[in-house]
Amino acid sequence: MAEPTTPPVSVDEIRAARELLRGVINETPVAGSRALSELAGGPVWLKCENLQRTGSFKIRGAYTRLSRLDDAQRARGVVAASAGNHAQGVALAASMLGIAATVYMPEGAALPKVGATRGYGATVELVGDTIDDSIAEATAFAARTGAEFVHPFDHRDIVAGQGTVGLEILEQVPDVATVLVCTGGGGLLGGIAAAVRAERPDVCVVGVQAAGAAAWPASIAAGAPVALESMRTIADGIAVGRPGDLTFDQVRSLVDDILTVDEDALSRALLLLLERAKMLVEPAGAAAVAALMQEPRRFATPAVAVLSGGNIDPLVLWHVLQHGMAATGRYLTLRVRVGDRPGALAGVVSLVGRAGANVVDVAHSRISGALPLGDVDIDLVLETRGPDHSAEVVAALGAAGHHVAGWPG
Repeated sequence: MAEPTTPPVSVDEIRAARELLRGVINETPVAGSRALSELAGGPVWLKCENLQRTGSFKIRGAYTRLSRLDDAQRARGVVAASAGNHAQGVALAASMLGIAATVYMPEGAALPKVGATRGYGATVELVGDTIDDSIAEATAFAARTGAEFVHPFDHRDIVAGQGTVGLEILEQVPDVATVLVCTGGGGLLGGIAAAVRAERPDVCVVGVQAAGAAAWPASIAAGAPVALESMRTIADGIAVGRPGDLTFDQVRSLVDDILTVDEDALSRALLLLLERAKMLVEPAGAAAVAALMQEPRRFATPAVAVLSGGNIDPLVLWHVLQHGMAATGRYLTLRVRVGDRPGALAGVVSLVGRAGANVVDVAHSRISGALPLGDVDIDLVLETRGPDHSAEVVAALGAAGHHVAGWPG
């Protein structure tokens, strides 16, 4: 671990934030996961910040930051930038403290997050494609109006507030060996690491990023924050193009490792959490679980995976669940070639039904330059019970004399 160029946020700062937050936030529960424990070979606990006020951990840092503003700063109001969770945290904290809040959000921000932010009383402006675009607009607004800019992660009060999650984990799972935390800008990861390192230096703290928005590995390698040229991930809550200056030193000096997970892993994790843990979690909030599922025996147990938030657009949830089902082999896409005769389509569909698969979609094509005369292609999207069942369905089609393309696929 490298020496920081600025002093890390201390555990004393985090303890002070915890006192400030008493009666304001929920001390969220930890829940055991039998499915993940079996995978990891030891106990795995879920720290359920998806059950926090506003649906994410962000209220911790936002309230800590806003409560420490002086009267003049409060009178000028606050401005923030966020894809959704920080926006809601700032909006609620400002409402509780009687402060006017303006929040800049990317134009593609999830509609429920936009609606909730407005519902907490903030003025919302939609600008740009990324959180970095929103931050630029918010800082310009602060310069014009004198409003206090509330950074989503790069401020000591924000990091201290988020670090209170780490103090709770140590009390709730006193024998914890590994803590896995999703990370975008690094406020939550840096805060938790500061709390854990001070109390239990033997505990391994691991950050997890979406591979399509992974600014940390390159930044750590370069020894300074490095901005990504582009990002693409379903995990909008951790899609941050550049680590913060404060959080970079915090994470570099205190965190053991940073891992990345792809979109399939995020989708599978979200599906497992919904089906097995009965937890509604957004893709960013599932990143720590995705890392556990990707390399389950890599981490010493007991392990705690932080579920950072549960704010997800229902339409996005539907698409992610579909993707997760495909990634776990429960959606099967095939092309079956049969003779062009009456009843051929019905026969294929009937055979699939007898094999126990459910037809989600079917397309029947007679027109293709690649088709021999007298044949048709039937494109099927099937719901199965998993990879083994999919193989049984394909075997049944082959045994009936049908040519099957798209398997494995």
